[in-house]
Amino acid sequence: MLIQAHLGFAQLHRLELSKADYDLLSAMMDVQRPGGEVNASQAELRARVGLSKNRTSIAMNHLVERNIVLRPEGRYRSYFIHPYFAGYASQEEMEEALREATEAIKAGVLASPAPPAPQRHLSAVPTRRSA
Repeated sequence: MLIQAHLGFAQLHRLELSKADYDLLSAMMDVQRPGGEVNASQAELRARVGLSKNRTSIAMNHLVERNIVLRPEGRYRSYFIHPYFAGYASQEEMEEALREATEAIKAGVLASPAPPAPQRHLSAVPTRRSA
């Protein structure tokens, strides 16, 4: 059983996740290796939670956009759960990973989990009137 950091989970409510987002994240946490590596395809994760292909893709995009899930370049079927949300084999491993993640965020190397950027609606754009 992995040790989860409460630091990230206490902030999940701010990240505006849907039920499908939570379900997909939960499936990823269930199959992660210590440190947050997930070697599973979206199809495998989808089967675990019963989402459609489209809904799974949307949920994964939400998790990536909010920096909860990290996608390494050029690696198929491989994801990393952000260190603030990942599970660890020991308390010491978790503390070291959180310390390193905090330093990486301060240095601009790792993105901090964040809610989506506000979207501008077309209703806010003034219409052009023709004479």
